[in-house]
Amino acid sequence: AVVVVDVQNGFCHPDGSLYAPESEAAVEPCAATVEEAREAGASVAFTRDVHPPEQFDGNHYYDEFDRWGEHVLEGTWDAELVEELDPRDDELVVEKHTYDAFHRTELEGWLEAHGIDDLLICGTLANVCVLHTAGSAGLRDYRPVLLKDAVGYIEAEHREYALEHADWLFGEVGSREDVGFV
Repeated sequence: AVVVVDVQNGFCHPDGSLYAPESEAAVEPCAATVEEAREAGASVAFTRDVHPPEQFDGNHYYDEFDRWGEHVLEGTWDAELVEELDPRDDELVVEKHTYDAFHRTELEGWLEAHGIDDLLICGTLANVCVLHTAGSAGLRDYRPVLLKDAVGYIEAEHREYALEHADWLFGEVGSREDVGFV
């Protein structure tokens, strides 16, 4: 399956709350990967990072709003997937509230129900939600492959760290050309 992590207006559009130019640059390769996966009959899942405005009001050890400022608030344009992505009815859209797309979501059950073990992961940010989702996948005995030419980042060294970390500890790194259906 292809797992597209957080390719949302808030991260990938110049008017987004946590816009990064390299996240915008990842939109086209992510969208192309989705189309190629569909043509090959592969499953596709999308994640959306979404935060209720009160999520971090004194009830969490870690407060993302302290670190990043308010972002991708529930019910806002910021939290929507970019217009280039148009999930189909048979594709999963996971709403998550932390960096890890497996944490308290239906992703693992959906993958199991569909007999999926191999995950091609693209999206943004490489060293945050992409890395944590891929790490969580690897620890659950999935085979995560990070698509190095389809991940967004703020700084190039963040991307390099994420790719090296994933390759060394729990997964693989490849390019879109390396994968079978692309």
